[in-house]
Amino acid sequence: MPQNLDAVAVRAWSALALDALGQAREEIDAINVYPVADGDTGTNLYLTMESAAQAVDAAFTGLEPARPALAEAVRAMAHGALIGARGNSGTILAELLRGMAQVLSAEPEGHGGDARHSEGARLALALDRASQAAYRAVAHPVEGTVLTVAKAAAEAADTAATGSPDCSPPDSAAVARAAYEGACAALDATPGQLAVLGRAGVVDAGGRGLVAVLGALVGALSGEKVRPRAAGGGHARVESAEQAGPPQGAPAVLTEPTQLTAPTDPATCADPAPGGAGPAFEVIYLLEADDAAVDRLRLRLDALGDSLVVVGGDGLWNVHVHVDDAGAAVEAGVEAGRPYRIRITHFGLGDAHTVRTQAPPRERAQRGIVAVVPGDGLAALYAEAGATTVPARAGEPPGSGELVEAIRRAHAREVVLLPNDAGLRHTAAAAAEQARSEGVRVALIPTRSAVQGIAALAVHEPDRRFDEDVVAMTSAAGATRYAELAVAERQSWTTAGICQAGDVLGLIDGDVAVIGPEIGRTATAVLDRMLAAGGEMVTLVLGDEVADSVAEGLEKHVRDGHLAVDTVLYRGGPQAPLLLIGVE
Repeated sequence: MPQNLDAVAVRAWSALALDALGQAREEIDAINVYPVADGDTGTNLYLTMESAAQAVDAAFTGLEPARPALAEAVRAMAHGALIGARGNSGTILAELLRGMAQVLSAEPEGHGGDARHSEGARLALALDRASQAAYRAVAHPVEGTVLTVAKAAAEAADTAATGSPDCSPPDSAAVARAAYEGACAALDATPGQLAVLGRAGVVDAGGRGLVAVLGALVGALSGEKVRPRAAGGGHARVESAEQAGPPQGAPAVLTEPTQLTAPTDPATCADPAPGGAGPAFEVIYLLEADDAAVDRLRLRLDALGDSLVVVGGDGLWNVHVHVDDAGAAVEAGVEAGRPYRIRITHFGLGDAHTVRTQAPPRERAQRGIVAVVPGDGLAALYAEAGATTVPARAGEPPGSGELVEAIRRAHAREVVLLPNDAGLRHTAAAAAEQARSEGVRVALIPTRSAVQGIAALAVHEPDRRFDEDVVAMTSAAGATRYAELAVAERQSWTTAGICQAGDVLGLIDGDVAVIGPEIGRTATAVLDRMLAAGGEMVTLVLGDEVADSVAEGLEKHVRDGHLAVDTVLYRGGPQAPLLLIGVE
């Protein structure tokens, strides 16, 4: 059943879009040849969407079971994208979302049963406003890019909203589906519109990202799974809501990589700029300024470089430009208003510099460990082993920017990243990619629990060759089964049956395996299941709610029933899960 276009749908859309861009990030990076073949369009789109999704989640904070209004949710999404926009593509995506928010946040006028003013028609109008806003934001629009894809999506949505054979008002899901299919067709045509794409044999990277975002919109509004078709034609495959599950459960939008051939050397495929290979720097900053000052800024920056995109309004703007004189671009922002979050990237060196006053650089360590950990006790344990830690707060997973900052704090030439959470897979991958662009060698070990991270740390040897150390740590983490105890907040269906509010749930490798009345008995049942397959060591990380007597009982249970198995206990401290169990 289609989902209403409300705040819940916006939240689902932002989450699905973030997941879709996370899955497609490497593919999009690989086909990025325009306007600069710097291989970061997918990462930039992901980081932009991550900021938007976090802003939407923040709008819900403290309101459950109530929810914010649609206007508040879409404004939060647009504002989050604006302040977190990265690169040319991310800046344009931010303006597309802002254009949509201008329509969706306005109170709909009463027009009775007129289909032109239905929910579907309102979405079509929002997509049209988004396309127009994006074209205005780009100093010199080029067809065959994300702008073309956005325009095609808006046109298809308008046709769907006004062309119903029986004159019935179209729902928003039908309009979103039409927009997605129109975007797909336009994306396929981009190699014939832009010479650099045709020579490289790829579609536009920014357009590919927008298709993923629109596919997520279909999923949020309809509950359908959208599978992009292979490049070169064909219709999008859409599975029914019954197959996909209800939209309230954040249905997955599967963005399988389009089968494209990335150029062997993308740098050779970029259109040469007059008189050289193009500007040397990308400059991005947020700017507080009035409209008149921004109009003057556009003229000045347009004369300094290319790929100029200025988005925003109401006193806050995101400025993006490629220039040879980065200082002049920043100076122009100072004259226009108050620039901040200034970021300058040197295309030739591939390193990124944030404008700030820095102390004299200290010598880098050879190798560091960065780990996401829940609870102060675990953080201290990891820090004692030499890791730089990032706190994992309940309901507030760290963003990729937080992980990048931790990698910088590690101040090492080589870094092993331990996310310790399956849900952080895409976030950690984006952070690793960003750190690599800054010259750090990063290996991401996909740990799904802090106890897997502990196992990896136990075999870490900094004097060993990096590749060998990563292999050993990965092997140790992979050989560790993990479980967690949690208290059910409400009655619900689980893989182990129906639980009631207050029941203790035992999750093994992420799935509910045991439902029990209290911590000790549930933990014992979980341990027996895990050790039935064998094991040499049990690691228990105890939350503050677990009494010492329970911990002693669990240790005795393992000792009495499994003579050859050692047990290690740690206190997780505040913010730690109720109980974590690892079996190696």
